[in-house]
Amino acid sequence: MSTLTLTSSPTATGLEVTDEVLSVSLSDGREITVPIAWYPRLSHALAEHRAIWQLVGGGHGIHWPELDEDISVENLLFGQPSGEGARSFSGWKEWYQRKLAEPSAPPNGGPRAPAASPGALGGPPSVS
Repeated sequence: MSTLTLTSSPTATGLEVTDEVLSVSLSDGREITVPIAWYPRLSHALAEHRAIWQLVGGGHGIHWPELDEDISVENLLFGQPSGEGARSFSGWKEWYQRKLAEPSAPPNGGPRAPAASPGALGGPPSVS
């Protein structure tokens, strides 16, 4: 029996999320594309919330603050879909629906921000 061992640890350098797929560009030049259905929180979220992401852990992970979702590059490389259970996902869906129903509340639950101009939500926040 053979085992897959990563000799290097590529990191994410960028990504694109559509209604169908999550495509992640890696530091070694590869691009990994997986069905968005692998990650129910992404597939059930509004596109504007999927567009707000940040690289974490030096690019070893991706975080969506508006969705409380984290995906590791390692899991993408191993072809590992979300392991979230039905009960947890059901609780998330209830939380997300409440969040969407409160238009006066900021998307992340924090202090209210000044009105944004169109397109201000697009792309990732800057990462240092």
